Amino acid sequence: MLQCTAVTPVPYAEALLALATMKGGPEHPPDVLEPDEFLLCELGEHDESVEHAAYLWAAEIPDVDQDLWLLWTGTGAHRLYRLDVLPVCPAILRNFVTSTVTACMYFDHHPGPHSCSVTDPLGELITGESGS
Repeated sequence: MLQCTAVTPVPYAEALLALATMKGGPEHPPDVLEPDEFLLCELGEHDESVEHAAYLWAAEIPDVDQDLWLLWTGTGAHRLYRLDVLPVCPAILRNFVTSTVTACMYFDHHPGPHSCSVTDPLGELITGESGS
């Protein structure tokens, strides 16, 4: 499945506050987030009934698997944001032929397929890789 192509500007002040108050957040939030930063939805293609989601930060706490995500709906002046610390999806994909394990990079109970089933066509275009 292809990755969603929705892009949003980061609500800078709200994101800095979320990063600063997050347990295990960065020591100096302005170092990890630019005032004019944009984020791409990381989920697989979906309809408008599903929130878009973009990863912001992983908690730096031993034995705690949770990340800060920016979730949004709508566009333009009708865009609604929320920042939420969510547990990591526990799903893993094991390839017994190559003995590799790939963890889902999304949050727990995310909509749609796991991250290992979502391809980023723009990233592949930039790097020159193909899914074939």
